[in-house]
Amino acid sequence: MKRLFGGRRNNDGNRKLTIWAISLPNGTNSRRGNVPMGISVFLRNTPEDFELTTSKSMQFDPNNNVVKLCLQGMRMEGKGKPEEAVGLFLQAWNESTDDAEKFIAAHYVARHQNIVSDKLQWLETALQFALKINDDTVTSAFPSLYSNIAKCYEDLGDPDNAKKNSALAASFHEQPSDKGPFYHGTKADLQIGDVLTAGGGSNYKPELQMNHIYFTALVNGAGLAAALAKGDGRERVYIVEPTGSFENDPNVTDKKFPGNPTRSYRSRAPLKIVGEAADWARQTPGELRQWREKLAAAKGDIIN
Repeated sequence: MKRLFGGRRNNDGNRKLTIWAISLPNGTNSRRGNVPMGISVFLRNTPEDFELTTSKSMQFDPNNNVVKLCLQGMRMEGKGKPEEAVGLFLQAWNESTDDAEKFIAAHYVARHQNIVSDKLQWLETALQFALKINDDTVTSAFPSLYSNIAKCYEDLGDPDNAKKNSALAASFHEQPSDKGPFYHGTKADLQIGDVLTAGGGSNYKPELQMNHIYFTALVNGAGLAAALAKGDGRERVYIVEPTGSFENDPNVTDKKFPGNPTRSYRSRAPLKIVGEAADWARQTPGELRQWREKLAAAKGDIIN
């Protein structure tokens, strides 16, 4: 394992203050790295090897510390503060404990590298962890990962590896293979055997008629959708089966986070209710208020 120490020069231009120490992937050269806004980065070797362990299926949790750090980093990016953003992404990498967390953190660190070889190292690290996960939470991220890696090889004058990774990017298909179980959250009082169909109004833009019916493989995600749904009924999370083909929800897939970590899908075909879930993580009133405020402030169109 390698350790990265970063700091910012004082006004005298000489002394450095250490502001983080993070683990770096095996194989990174012992040389000066580069991140934006004047942060100086140095790589120092230690004898240990960086080891990958077999990953369980990635389970997205908005309360996960690494996820929260990355969200904070994205907010700093939005405010035009890349120095603070990269510090948070590096902290997320340092505090990552499993393949899913390391994949997400490496993805964000990669985009703050100005030296092509450093960017390539972080992209290939993110890819390595994504391949360890290798399920529907990450497969939609593979095309962009391979494309970005190909661009790095092209910039480095390595056309063979550029062509190889471009071909890998083109080899992935968008059709998910997730087997569920699947859930749909609502306040509607429905029965086993009923079907849910597209054509209803959006919970977030009432004037918009939806062309798809949406569902997820995460019961807590469906529970949140039920809590935010229109209506005065009690929150219901139904277990559903798609009756036709379905796709990754493009409104969340490869947006804030790479891949589809929330395992969110949509279909033009009906969903059949086959059961009802009784146990999921409920949001507090304060958390629901924050979610509603975020949705009200959200910009951009729904991909319908």
